[in-house]
Amino acid sequence: MDSALTLIGLPVALGIIMLGLGLGLTTGDFRRVARHPKAAVIALVCQVLLLPALCFGLVLAFDLPPELGVGMMLLAASPGGTTANLYSHLFGGHVALNITLTAINSVLAVFTLPIVVNLSAAYFLGDARSIGLQFDKVLQVFAIVLVPVVVGMLIRARWARVAERLDRPVRALSVVVLVAVIAGAVLGERENLADYFVAVGLAVLAFNLLSLAIGYGVPRLAGVESSAAKAAGFEIGIHNSTLAITVALSPALLDSTQMAVPAAVYGIVMFFTAAAFGYLVNRVGTGRAPAPDDAVRN
Repeated sequence: MDSALTLIGLPVALGIIMLGLGLGLTTGDFRRVARHPKAAVIALVCQVLLLPALCFGLVLAFDLPPELGVGMMLLAASPGGTTANLYSHLFGGHVALNITLTAINSVLAVFTLPIVVNLSAAYFLGDARSIGLQFDKVLQVFAIVLVPVVVGMLIRARWARVAERLDRPVRALSVVVLVAVIAGAVLGERENLADYFVAVGLAVLAFNLLSLAIGYGVPRLAGVESSAAKAAGFEIGIHNSTLAITVALSPALLDSTQMAVPAAVYGIVMFFTAAAFGYLVNRVGTGRAPAPDDAVRN
């Protein structure tokens, strides 16, 4: 689970994808998020407060072993993954909102992730092993998310025709890259998949589905526009499993293979459930994908 594909290949692939997303964005998209912060605030409250509480209930309900319980809580405390931005792009979500949430969540995780994991370790393991999330991990997320997006936006701002010609091919390439990453992840872990899913598969699947449902449903109930609710759904439903795996396996942090298992399973399951979620909300929600310049109206 700590293969070159997961730790190096996936961030590189996502960086390329984020460049493509930047080609379709302008500074006006981010200004609209700032003028209408309701969707962002709701999504952050769900991410930081509601999901850890929900995950804790699932750990108790499934009666998971202590190490797996801590691993689940680590996953719940991890910020949204950069893959959420791609899914939002493909299914008509408000990508600027996704990028904004990913950036904010990555900063908040410096404080919230150690708190959640330390409290979980004290409760489930009886030891208050202390961890901290190093600042370089946050910088890595920012580098993957923001730098390629800024480059793409600069291309759009200075060479609009070039950006328009690149948009469709890059979107198609993004799908190919995503499929390749999924296939590589599944093949790389094929010998361990059965054991992983037996140990924690149902709990992970339940948490994933509930995260997607809450991420989309709570904003919609609060009156948030559909494309912004989809963005929140993907952001909350697609956690940064790579970060969770790194924290679990790192000798300087948790140094536990078992605690990495929930994130490893989640990192495979989420690709398929997120695609099904995107298809479903487009079919029964709006019936169409919003135009790229749709604003966050609430």
